[in-house]
Amino acid sequence: MSSTLQNPSRTAIGIDVGTSAVKVIAVAEDGEVLERREVAYPLSTPQPGWSEQNPDDWWAATEQALEGLTDGVAGIGLSGQMHGLVTLDAQDRPIRPAILWNDQRTGAECDEIEEKVGFDRLVELTGNRALTGFTAPKLLWLRKHEPDNYARIAHIMLPKDYVRLKLTGERAIDVADASGTLLLDVAKRRWSDEVLQTLEIDPAWLPTVLESPEVSGRTPAGIAVAAGAGDQAAGGLGVGVDRPGPLSVAMGTSGVVFAALPEYRADAQARVHAFCHAVPGAWHQMGVMLSAAGSLAWLRNVVGGEFSGLTEEAAAWGPGTDGLTFLPYLTGERTPHADPNARGAFTGLEIRHNRGALTRAVLEGVACGLRDSFDLVGGGERGRVSGGGARSELWLQIVASVLEIPLERLAVEEGAAYGAALLGGVAGGLWSDVHEAVAACVHTHSEVQPVQEWIEPYRELRERYRALYPALTQLTGS
Repeated sequence: MSSTLQNPSRTAIGIDVGTSAVKVIAVAEDGEVLERREVAYPLSTPQPGWSEQNPDDWWAATEQALEGLTDGVAGIGLSGQMHGLVTLDAQDRPIRPAILWNDQRTGAECDEIEEKVGFDRLVELTGNRALTGFTAPKLLWLRKHEPDNYARIAHIMLPKDYVRLKLTGERAIDVADASGTLLLDVAKRRWSDEVLQTLEIDPAWLPTVLESPEVSGRTPAGIAVAAGAGDQAAGGLGVGVDRPGPLSVAMGTSGVVFAALPEYRADAQARVHAFCHAVPGAWHQMGVMLSAAGSLAWLRNVVGGEFSGLTEEAAAWGPGTDGLTFLPYLTGERTPHADPNARGAFTGLEIRHNRGALTRAVLEGVACGLRDSFDLVGGGERGRVSGGGARSELWLQIVASVLEIPLERLAVEEGAAYGAALLGGVAGGLWSDVHEAVAACVHTHSEVQPVQEWIEPYRELRERYRALYPALTQLTGS
């Protein structure tokens, strides 16, 4: 197998095991993306609210994407969907399909965990409350509902770590991804004996915990494979948020505001997540809204048109859309309410409001949701934007004006795979550490400033926006 890269020894590869496909990129020493490949695989929903995948589909797709790409490269980094439960028997074979991050079957188990550990103690130790997406509730569900499968467990891991096992033969995990299991003592960056004992989970099942740029193993060809990171920490690294400073503002289907921290800091009410960062000895907080660009996609499906046309129509309306306000809780919400039963709404509709007004209200409602997360992570002086929503100049102006900070666009936007490649390069000696990798590779090319005359109207909009959730919750009883 020959490499397609001209100088593979000065190249790092990033692998992102996503929910719909594996993405593989090759990155040069200066940050240029030399090659990108993507191979899709199926998602199974055997019952309403369930979401599963076959771990061997991830590996087959990864092998296909890596074909001809790895010979002599400096290092490989891994990232992927967080929280998913992969259960293996004593021969490292999957016992059942993996239960994914977006699976909703574990509500009762989340209540059980918070009752057994105690809400305050759980947040103190793990930086988070028990959410249905996390790994620990899935284990409790398996113990209760599939005892025969549970009895066969010899090892558990997360999705990208199954790909590592197939690449290197090693069972390992990084501290960033492990933070999303609800089993890690996030402050001490090691598995929590207290949580494991309380939930009666065998610590022997758990992989070795490493810092993200550490070498976790080697391929049969001797290529170093970094421990890697979950997709959010890797994505934060990929936009240059390797230390306190600029925030990451991701405007994908969901919306994420991500801030690097110099020390562990958990929100007492667990309105934002506190995880280990992909930078050794560092942490991050992030707020997550579930329907960001997803809200605009929903509106387009309802009213028709193309995204560009909708935003052109929205530009005809002024800030605040003459009192029309949108709550983007179309699939429940995580930050700041952690309410799976929260629902979206338009309020303040008038007969003259048209499709452009509805679009403007959606753009503004999502911006207000991002502001909720922005405030809870402590704010910041500027942000780095990514995701499909960041392609709209109008939307960036709205978000910048609601957050009241400039937003920087990135020269290269490849998401978690890019951060994984940087980690792989560090493991392979291409860069000395994560900070050097970010300095060499992550660059911005322009920025969007707040529109000064919009700031005051948007402060008024935020007051209306924040008053709506408790008022509507009282009416609907959700």
